[in-house]
This record gives sequence, structure tokens and C-alpha cells, in this order.
Amino acid sequence: MPKKIKPTGKDKSMLILHAVIFAVATAASLMLYDKGGDGHWVYPWPAWTVAAWALTLLGHYCIVFTSYEDPGYDTYRKQQGYDK
Repeated sequence: MPKKIKPTGKDKSMLILHAVIFAVATAASLMLYDKGGDGHWVYPWPAWTVAAWALTLLGHYCIVFTSYEDPGYDTYRKQQGYDK
């Protein structure tokens, strides 16, 4: 059974940094967004960047906290000629 990989302090700090930058960029994006104050509909373009970045942040979280060892990784590297 593969072992779960424990996240290091650097892994956790990089995830926190990613989350902080995401929050700042999202806030800036939403503040700069023109909401169409004259009564006209405006396309909500920040929604796409916020959604895409949120998915990458979720992926980063999953990589840090739900990674398992791959027992065949060393065999694969030897077969590919990386480790001789």
C-alpha cells in the first residue's frame, strides 16, 4: 500500500502564498471591473479568471495534502534511462 507523503513546511508556505496572491489579485480584478453604472449590461469577464485560478488553487491544495508515493516510480525512471 503506498504511503501518504507528508507536506513539508515549504509546501505549506507556498500554498499559503498562492492563496494570498489569489485573494489580492481577485480583489484587484473585481475592483477594476466596470459594472456598467449607466444601466447597461456588462460581460462579467473577471469570473473566468477567478474561476480558473480557483481551480488551480484547489489543485495545488490537493497536490500538497493528498499525494501518495508511487511504488513504480523508480522502476519507471530506470526503464526510461534517467537513472543509470
